[in-house]
Amino acid sequence: MKARLATIPYDGVKRILDIVSAGLLIVLATPVMAIIAVLVAAKLGQPVLFRQPRPGRDGRVFTLLKFRSMLPVDYARGRVEDVDRLTPFGRMLRSTSLDELPSLLNVLLGEMSIVGPRPLLVEYLDRYSPEQARRHEVRPGITGLAQVSGRNAITWEEKFRLDVAYVDSRSFALDARIIAWTFRSVLAQDGISHAEHATMMKFGDVHDN
Repeated sequence: MKARLATIPYDGVKRILDIVSAGLLIVLATPVMAIIAVLVAAKLGQPVLFRQPRPGRDGRVFTLLKFRSMLPVDYARGRVEDVDRLTPFGRMLRSTSLDELPSLLNVLLGEMSIVGPRPLLVEYLDRYSPEQARRHEVRPGITGLAQVSGRNAITWEEKFRLDVAYVDSRSFALDARIIAWTFRSVLAQDGISHAEHATMMKFGDVHDN
C-alpha cells in the first residue's frame, strides 16, 4: 500500500506530460499519419482506422483508435484467422508500432497514457483475478512494462504480473526507461507475435499458460 500511495503525486505530473507529449507528437507525426492513411486505404481498404471498445482506468470503456493492419474477414475466401488477414504491410505497421499513432488522440483525450498497461478486450474484464484487475488502477498506455519485457512473446500471467508491478512502482524515471526500452524493442522487432500465432492468443483460451 505504501508503494501505491507514494506514486499518487506523480499521476498529476504524468497527465501534464501526456498532454504535452501527445500534442507535440500529433503535430510532428501528422505528415507520416497522412501517408500511412493513404497506404492503408490502398492496400487494406476502408475504413482506415481500427476502432474497438477497450476498458480504461477503473474499467471505464472508451474507443481505441489505431490504423488498420488486417484485411476484413472474408468467409468465402477462408480469410478468418488473424494469420490469414495480416498482410506483409500490416505486419510492418505492427512491427514498427506505426499502427499505434492514432492512439495519441486517446492520450490527448485522457483515455490513455503514453506509458501504462495495454488496453485489452472488454470481454476479459470478468476473467481477471482481483490482483490482475489492479492493472485498471491507472490509465492504459500505448507502451508499457510488459511490452518492453517481451510484448506478445510472454504469457498472460507474466504480462499481468508486470502490469501490476508498474502500477505499484510507476514514476517519471520508470516511464523514461520504458520509453527508451520501447525504441530499442521496436528497432529489434522483439516479441511481435506469440509462438504459433500471428499476434497473441486470447486470454482464457485453453492453451494459454
